[in-house]
Amino acid sequence: MGQNRTPIAEKAKRVVCSSVRDSVGLSFWDFEDIDIELRQVSDWIQSERASSMGSNNEEKLRFCIDRGGTFTDVYAEIPGRPDGKVFKLLSVDPSNYDDAPVEGIRRILEEYTGKKIPRTSKIPTQNIEWIRMGTTVATNALLERKGERIALCVTKGFRDLLQIGNQARPDIFDLTVSKPSNLYEDVVEVDERVELIHGKGDGNQDSSTYVEGVSGELIRIVKTLNEEALKPLLNDLLQRGIGCLAVVLMHSYTYPQHELALEKLALSMGFKHVSLSSALTPMVRAVPRGLTASVDAYLTPVIKEYLSGFMSKFDESSGKVNVLFMQSDGGLAPESRFSGHKAVLSGPAGGVVGYSQTLFELETTKPLIGFDMGGTSTDVSRYAGSYEQVLETQIAGAIIQAPQLDINTVAAGGGSKLKFQFGAFRVGPESVGAHPGPVCYRKGGELAVTDANLVLGFVIPDFFPSIFGPNEDQPLDIEATRGEFEKLATEINSYRKNQDPSSKPMTIEEIALGFVNVANETMCRPIRQLTEMKGHETKNHALACFGGAGPQHACAIARLLGMKEIFIHRFCGILSAYGMGLADVVEEEQEPYSAVYCSKSVQEVSRREASLLKQVKHKLRSQGFREGSINTETYLNLRYDGTDTAIMVKSQRVDNGVEFDFAAEFEKLFQQEYGFKLQNRNILICDIRVRGVGVTNVLKPRAFEGLSGDPKIEGHYRVYFGNGWQDTPLFKLDNLGFGYIIPGPAIIMNGNSTVIVEPSCKATVTKYGNIKIEIDSTFCTKKVSEKVADVVQLSIFNHQFMGIAEQMGRTLQRTSISTNIKERLDFSCALFGPDGGLVANAPHVPVHLGAMSSTVRWQIDFWGDNLNEGDVLVTNHPCAGGSHLPDITVITPVFDNGKLIFFVASRGHHAEIGGITPGSMPPFSKSIWEEGAAIKAFKLVEKGIFQEEGINKLLQFPSSDEGVIPGTRRLQDNLSDLHAQVAANHRGISLIKELIVQYGLNIVQAYMTYVQLNAEEAVREMLKSVASRVSSNSAKYVEGGSIAIEEEDYMDDGSAIHLKLTIDPHKGEANFDFSGTSPEVYGNWNAPEAVTAAAVIYCLRCMVDVDIPLNQGCLAPVKIYIPPGSFLSPSEKAAIVGGNVLTSQRITDVILTAFQACACSQGCMNNLTFGDDTFGYYETIGGGSGAGPSWHGTSGVQCHMTNTRMTDPEIFEQRYPVLLHTFALRENSGGSGVYKGGDGLVREIEFKQPVVVSILSERRVHAPRGLKGGKDGARGANFLVRKDGRRVYLGGKNTITVKAGEILQILTPGGGGWGCA
Repeated sequence: MGQNRTPIAEKAKRVVCSSVRDSVGLSFWDFEDIDIELRQVSDWIQSERASSMGSNNEEKLRFCIDRGGTFTDVYAEIPGRPDGKVFKLLSVDPSNYDDAPVEGIRRILEEYTGKKIPRTSKIPTQNIEWIRMGTTVATNALLERKGERIALCVTKGFRDLLQIGNQARPDIFDLTVSKPSNLYEDVVEVDERVELIHGKGDGNQDSSTYVEGVSGELIRIVKTLNEEALKPLLNDLLQRGIGCLAVVLMHSYTYPQHELALEKLALSMGFKHVSLSSALTPMVRAVPRGLTASVDAYLTPVIKEYLSGFMSKFDESSGKVNVLFMQSDGGLAPESRFSGHKAVLSGPAGGVVGYSQTLFELETTKPLIGFDMGGTSTDVSRYAGSYEQVLETQIAGAIIQAPQLDINTVAAGGGSKLKFQFGAFRVGPESVGAHPGPVCYRKGGELAVTDANLVLGFVIPDFFPSIFGPNEDQPLDIEATRGEFEKLATEINSYRKNQDPSSKPMTIEEIALGFVNVANETMCRPIRQLTEMKGHETKNHALACFGGAGPQHACAIARLLGMKEIFIHRFCGILSAYGMGLADVVEEEQEPYSAVYCSKSVQEVSRREASLLKQVKHKLRSQGFREGSINTETYLNLRYDGTDTAIMVKSQRVDNGVEFDFAAEFEKLFQQEYGFKLQNRNILICDIRVRGVGVTNVLKPRAFEGLSGDPKIEGHYRVYFGNGWQDTPLFKLDNLGFGYIIPGPAIIMNGNSTVIVEPSCKATVTKYGNIKIEIDSTFCTKKVSEKVADVVQLSIFNHQFMGIAEQMGRTLQRTSISTNIKERLDFSCALFGPDGGLVANAPHVPVHLGAMSSTVRWQIDFWGDNLNEGDVLVTNHPCAGGSHLPDITVITPVFDNGKLIFFVASRGHHAEIGGITPGSMPPFSKSIWEEGAAIKAFKLVEKGIFQEEGINKLLQFPSSDEGVIPGTRRLQDNLSDLHAQVAANHRGISLIKELIVQYGLNIVQAYMTYVQLNAEEAVREMLKSVASRVSSNSAKYVEGGSIAIEEEDYMDDGSAIHLKLTIDPHKGEANFDFSGTSPEVYGNWNAPEAVTAAAVIYCLRCMVDVDIPLNQGCLAPVKIYIPPGSFLSPSEKAAIVGGNVLTSQRITDVILTAFQACACSQGCMNNLTFGDDTFGYYETIGGGSGAGPSWHGTSGVQCHMTNTRMTDPEIFEQRYPVLLHTFALRENSGGSGVYKGGDGLVREIEFKQPVVVSILSERRVHAPRGLKGGKDGARGANFLVRKDGRRVYLGGKNTITVKAGEILQILTPGGGGWGCA
């Protein structure tokens, strides 16, 4: 017997003996480990009988499948066929087959074996080695909201937590505030609670009630889980047919016991699936953890049902079929471990694996940008030797917190709609979809990018499947496409003739190319974002292009981005499927650990790491992987104390037995991504993550041999490039060998994918059969007319100017230090013409809109000729165009040969600027000097030298005629953020100078004017349209046919905002006359004129249903009159801190009511601050938005002039001495009507130590008004519940000292209703 013992048996013997030997004196957990090792013996025996995961069986077929939304791609490796087989079929074709992947396998097996396999019979498995598959089943269910019926179980007091989310609106200009629908049908509030204990304990609590959580934090169980109270609630769900639960309980990331008990109870009662947030993603932050659990509960049953159906199609009498599924993180998982929250990026992840494993280091050493262009969208990713992952992403409106590949999606693809609006070409974001599809699909569709490519010859009908028409046997319809372009050409040329009578008509080819150029610029923006945001230069990458439409655009995209190399994989049309065969099996384990990084915590990290390593290795070994095929990676999630910017730091191999220094690596990565280090700050550990990789090595790129002779030309086709039609040779990649060089222009057919090699480019077939295209580096200045706006270039410059402002913003966010700018996104960046006119503004906070133009113009007037190259200006004073003092604006003038040519500026909210209270937001300030340092004009940088001494003096020792002003309490933070603003401006200057090199200064300046004229035209058309809709009941006609409307609303002190709005319906002009507005108030809700201008431009942009650029043109058809001395145009000495956050909301309500656009929203930002000498906290709280003529208001969101985010409840309790009792919707606070106003919020905070609390709020006296007969929303209210139970009303504005155990209750206003119900 001993001689016949197999190696696996020997290994089993060694494991068992080793485990027993080492188990002397061990704990229960160690004996469980022995049991685990014993159970592995049978797994190993089964593995020995079958092929190991990393080996190849040359006699069997291997299938790689990507089941997409429209097509299912199959790549099969067949014995005797070195090239493999590529197969494509419709994902849904119920008249012919039930399941596309099964059908693809069936057809290929029939071809290989020569035996008929009826569709009604099961698939034999004896010829199948393995199947690897990615599927959109989960994604489609999420997009179409066709998942499982589920309910949410959440801690009592937080029933609406996931609906509220972070309060932010998805689109700041969408008055309907459209948010994704909830995945759950009902909510069960679980009567349980645990709280975190700060330091050695809180108050006089008995420390014997404390327990240590998984993360190492101390926990007090306030209320244990009441299972008896839960049973009837859960039973009611079962009675209504809801059989799945998502569970998120407060702080379950560190104390999961209550969630585990709930799961056990639910399963015993008959629930078929329970998703625990603590098991799926054990990380602090309840909202993303709960949303992830919801996604998992919603999708996992759907996936399991599909997988069960898929597996049932196989006859496993001759052996179980080996099937693995692609996860969102780029790793494979067996059927039993494939769950909903890890499946939504299954297909795109295969593409990333495909290009990264076949191109990087095999074809190029440059980092790669993946460019996957499909029908409705384009996916962009990056690879530089390792997969770039994110821990949180938003997909189909659902936030998922789990490791996944960093894939950015832009709504631009072959199906993007083409439109001509307001004198400019527009592409997307709407898509024509697969049905009816583009015009050329013969289904009565609309013009799309695919149609434009067809007209230009970029798509060759002879090489496109003839699957169109009633009998699905006709080719693409080029005649119908040209006919639709002829109609569009008539409209475009008529417009151009009106603008310039001497203009020549555009041909349909010029129009089609114009749309393609606009689409290309649209797709470049996310690529720049992906690279620049992380501190990488886009031009230093190579473009890895795949997807059905990508190769048609590759040369143009690379040229726009400054790239010199493109790689198009030989399987570019099915690369996501091919990538399945290149992926490895991945298992992960993660647990929270909250500690300061130090020698003691590092020891604890090592102990936890060993436990997690053991778990992932066991999972991989149980799947048949041998020790030598398993690689592991350890990550620590680290952040600086006082910030929310965490980075997952991967352990690196260190020689000589030295421990890897995670902290040093974190500091290096932080500086690389953000441009600086934080000195004298603790580094905090948040989580430990171990990733185990079972290496498969099953598919390997095959090297090709060179072919002799010249490349075979299959034919010649006419293709339209920028300089006209060119007779272009067409080649088939299948007939090209290694080393062939194809000069452009050329067409290379790669299966069904058309590769366009533009003139001055050169294509080479590589050793591995891929196509490498080298872009001509010769730079040509583009010739564009400056006399009149070109309708194509107008769209392109709009994109480029907005892209510059966005990149400035990313630089500011990346290099800033403060939470307000880096995480709450309270900043804006913009560029201006030489006259100070706004050209493009990339806003995050609407109250900044348009306001910086008056700031720049004030500085131009002040400095006159005293501006020099190398100067940078700083200001924040309201009389100089500022909003309130914490918003500091940094302005950089830019010169060319001594001539001032434009300005760039950035405005950011500094958390501390001095004043009578920490945080610089005093509720009771009566004059501006009490609010902090006020700077009218100062050269922050003079002739290239940073004036640190001067700015320090202004910030630390601000002067006043009325007394000593407390200076800033966080000078270093101020200086760091000012440096970041200077850096952001510098980035904008560099990008505009690149444009000037490309087009010439005159052209760039001309288009700075043209984009403003374009925005002006859009607003004029909107005003004409609004004038025709305004009801005669609320408007009267005045001389000249204009319409006049008067509206008035009140601040809580009775101050009136009066507006007389006059609209000229013929010219498309409007006059905003605020005469009758109350005088300056003895309080701090006076609003600088810039705030009113921002409110006007915000409202106008909301009512223009087109994505126009935000620039000075929006205000060109508008006149604004504000009576001097009113509280909308106060004196220099007036207090104004509340004007920005309170009065701005009332102005917005008045304007939108005058336009009858929607009812009043909550009309307030509900500013809350609290703290003591050691810390400070600031937040704004959402409420209800107003209903409109066709929509209900939205509940619990930030409204109108703000869109800052709310701190997650668990972070809130982890970092501050508070206990959040309630954060929920304030039921029935929205005004009733045909369309109901949104509900406000209820926020109840218990303080665990004495602090000073300030509340600055409105709409506590005057309710948000309804419109057209709709009822008013409920007024807000603020209360303090004393320890003796007394409930004290605080009014709208107050500062109080609260004691430990006292509770602050804030009830925010609801939105007004619309229409008489």
